Amino acid sequence: MALSMGNGKIGRVFTMTDICLTPKNKIYSITELTRCISLILEGSFKDIWVEGEVSNLVLHSSGHCYLSLKDSDSVLGCVIFKHQLIRLKFAIENGMSLICSGRIGVYGKRGQYQLYIDKAEPKGIGALQAAYEQLKKKLYNEGLFDGSVKKPIPKLASAIGVITSPTGAAIRDILNIINRRYDNMHIIIFPVKVQGPGAADEITQALTDFNKLKNVDVIILARGGGSIEDLWAFNEESVTRAIYSSGIPVISAVGHEIDYTISDFVSDLRAPTPSAAAELVIGKKEDMISGIEKFRQRFRQAVMSRARIMQDRLNSVKNRYAFRRPLFFTEQYQQRFDETLKRMYQGLVFFTATKQQALSAVRCRLAALSPDAVLGRGFSITMREPDGGIIKDASDLEAGALIKTKFSTGEVTSRVEGS
Repeated sequence: MALSMGNGKIGRVFTMTDICLTPKNKIYSITELTRCISLILEGSFKDIWVEGEVSNLVLHSSGHCYLSLKDSDSVLGCVIFKHQLIRLKFAIENGMSLICSGRIGVYGKRGQYQLYIDKAEPKGIGALQAAYEQLKKKLYNEGLFDGSVKKPIPKLASAIGVITSPTGAAIRDILNIINRRYDNMHIIIFPVKVQGPGAADEITQALTDFNKLKNVDVIILARGGGSIEDLWAFNEESVTRAIYSSGIPVISAVGHEIDYTISDFVSDLRAPTPSAAAELVIGKKEDMISGIEKFRQRFRQAVMSRARIMQDRLNSVKNRYAFRRPLFFTEQYQQRFDETLKRMYQGLVFFTATKQQALSAVRCRLAALSPDAVLGRGFSITMREPDGGIIKDASDLEAGALIKTKFSTGEVTSRVEGS
């Protein structure tokens, strides 16, 4: 069996017969034997499809991916080089069932055969759908879909920004409806690619530029319907994060009503179609004018009702006695003040007289108890000389002691002769 080198050129050819029938005295080096086996394997399994479950996944810092594919009985080592890995729309995870296309080769340093993967798809689901579900789950867990972070859409925008293809049906539908509803609305169109390579970058840049310029009140992100491949730009992580970071409210109007992109979940409002977005962002001018007129009438009625209530209150106040005789209350208060002052004076006089009587009584009691009053009734006080101590008992005196006796009027000094 002859094998080519894979580049269209015929190199050294080995067959199973060549190796099996080699003379017994032929000794191969490990490298030679490994190369022979590698050529045979690569020639026999150069474009195969393999199905298995992912395990032992390693994303190397070099950008290459190493993993194993296994079934119930066997394990196959696999490699996806960086330039192939970046083409995959989904992230490979342990436990995922894959269908892979590639070639079998031998890693010489370990003498291990392995599958070099060129293409891979999740079993039972397309690669794009798998990537869609993975990113949706990731952003949901980060809270980018929470209603609490949604910005309100202005009731009447002064300017509307539209990010879409300038030649698509979406922009025609939006302009048609807005012009019918409000023909002098200011609209700024940011033309971008809405599918294919570079579309996500242009959409992201448009969102960034609108937020830098701050020249619109709301942004409509629009395109018509299509397959998941056609709408894929609106499932790119860069676009969804630009929508989430936008300080200007964003309405997602991508595809038809049944089409859902990740941009729909991140946006502040999802419109089923571009036409519906135009209807949501602005009402009919006639309806607005009618609403303003109704509001004006209700406001006038409210003002008139309030004025009537205030007029009734004013009339009620005008008819009160105080306004008919403005000095009446002043006179009443003056008279009350005079009466109060009179009562205060009378009370003060009575209080003073009562206290004076009480003071006189105390004085009389004090006078009756004073020593002078006692002496006036014929009593005397005898005191020892020279210290002036009062003699209360005759036994306190000795013969020859000098004493002083005080009477009501005057006093005498004497000496004790005996006791």
